[in-house]
Amino acid sequence: MQSNYLFVYGSLLSGFKSPAYEYIARYFELQGPATAQGTLYDLGDYPAALPDHSGRMIIGELYKIRNNHQLSYAIAQLDGYEGLNPEAGETADYKRALAMVRYNEEQIQAWVYWFNQEIEDKPVIESGDVLQYLKDRK
Repeated sequence: MQSNYLFVYGSLLSGFKSPAYEYIARYFELQGPATAQGTLYDLGDYPAALPDHSGRMIIGELYKIRNNHQLSYAIAQLDGYEGLNPEAGETADYKRALAMVRYNEEQIQAWVYWFNQEIEDKPVIESGDVLQYLKDRK
């Protein structure tokens, strides 16, 4: 299956203004706020999300590829940023998978980078909104 959509919830959010965001803005067009079912965790330097049926929602943004013929290239670059190609013997911290995302009352299938490791004793970001969580911590 394929999708021309990408759902982000961490350092790729427009509110972070990171170099990684500048990259995706070249290839993807921001559609707007969206949510995905799952739990968001605070790993210290960055958030991590796991899909689940807890009833929690992850607040993020939905993007659509600007040019369909650039999707494979753009996704490959994001896979590199998210560390999907670890060294031999290592496990990738994230995995990319399709998930249903809620956007403007619609369900849209989008690529999501889910955490691919065990999460033990890490705080849950109850609001599901990492930007608000970081503001509240200051």
